[in-house]
Amino acid sequence: MTASSARKGANAWLSHAALLVAFGALAFYATHIVREDQGRLWSIAAIGFLLLAGTLASELVAPLGLPHLTGYLFAGIAAGPHVLGIVDEHTVKSLSPVNTLALSLIALAGGAELELGAVRKWARSLVVATTIQTGCVFAVATVTFLLARPLIPFARALGPWAAVGIALCWGALAVTRSPSATLGILSQTRANGALANFTLAFVMVSDVVVVVLVATVLGVARPLIDPSSRFSLDAFVSLAHELFGSVALGTTLGLVIATYLRLVNKQMLVVLLVLGFGVSTVLDYLRFDALLAFMVAGFVVRNLSNQGQKFVHYIEQTGTVVYVVFFAIAGADLDLPLLRALWPVALVLAAARASATWVSSRLASSVARDPPTLRNWAWAGLVSQAGLTIGLSLVVAREFPAIGAEFRSLAIATVAMNEMLGPILFKLALDRAGETSPNRNSAFPPPLLETQ
Repeated sequence: MTASSARKGANAWLSHAALLVAFGALAFYATHIVREDQGRLWSIAAIGFLLLAGTLASELVAPLGLPHLTGYLFAGIAAGPHVLGIVDEHTVKSLSPVNTLALSLIALAGGAELELGAVRKWARSLVVATTIQTGCVFAVATVTFLLARPLIPFARALGPWAAVGIALCWGALAVTRSPSATLGILSQTRANGALANFTLAFVMVSDVVVVVLVATVLGVARPLIDPSSRFSLDAFVSLAHELFGSVALGTTLGLVIATYLRLVNKQMLVVLLVLGFGVSTVLDYLRFDALLAFMVAGFVVRNLSNQGQKFVHYIEQTGTVVYVVFFAIAGADLDLPLLRALWPVALVLAAARASATWVSSRLASSVARDPPTLRNWAWAGLVSQAGLTIGLSLVVAREFPAIGAEFRSLAIATVAMNEMLGPILFKLALDRAGETSPNRNSAFPPPLLETQ
């Protein structure tokens, strides 16, 4: 790097830092002058501020080798109710529909990025990795929870069998991954290679496995925690309804999108926004899995129609904005006091899960005879956790209300650690594997002269 380019980079960094401080100070002043009676107006302003702050923060962490997602999270945490209070708790909750829309678009992007050829290519590795990863992480997380039981207030008071039941539930949650974090890193880096393709396929397939695993574990744990209950197949009936319904609706949505692209192909971004809100509401009413349905829709458009490339182009146009909003809101929603109270046991549980992920990944790659890149780095993309884990923890909390709130709090604290560390590890792995595109190192679009 020449002295001139280094000076130019330093000047750009200082400009972004100055802009972030200036806009942050302005927003902080406004929140202490304008009261909550602004309601919906302030929610719209909060989205704008999080979008701007997240983008600027991502530029500040990029020279350190950190992913943009880390900047988005830090911006949300700083602006959230537990630090500067620019975005208060009421505003964070009011942004829930926006978060749902962002997650829908992320799931669509995930399905659209999955090529049938890539899935077939890695089929053997995916089967081996899914089997070994699921079994190993589930077992280690369950045993670790039981060993850490003296550190967990709500588990300390449980009987032996009830503790085993809750530990099994914790083990099932530990198997979950974060599609949103995986896609966010891939969107930023434009990574292409064995590690990027394998991780994307594994994380998407893992979602289906986890939903089945959680339903199975709940059926086993219910009589352990509540002796008056009996093992019932009702959970599996509900699971079958959810899975088949989600796949059917996702397939239908994918065919509708493909038909629209072929016959109309206008205002597609508006159509995506409408579908994101509308279909999410229908899925919630029918109790289907929105993440699975939108992922299937994207997969159908990409692989079962000739509109795949066109669809990917439209999805990419929403890319940066969607990820900034999603992860900045996630940062603002992070409960720092809860993390401060539970960090010792959350750290133990998160470390055990990460260690099990590393060991099982190395073992699976050895059994499947994967290339060296996967043997060394496949584990790094599997540490992140986010919305799926929290959503499933809510399911467990509803099943066992006596300890549900405490269980979910511990899950949120552990997810917070994995959410902050996981994207950093995955980007580091992609960089070391040489799969990161050198042309995607900024959250801002290139100047017009550079694109000509």
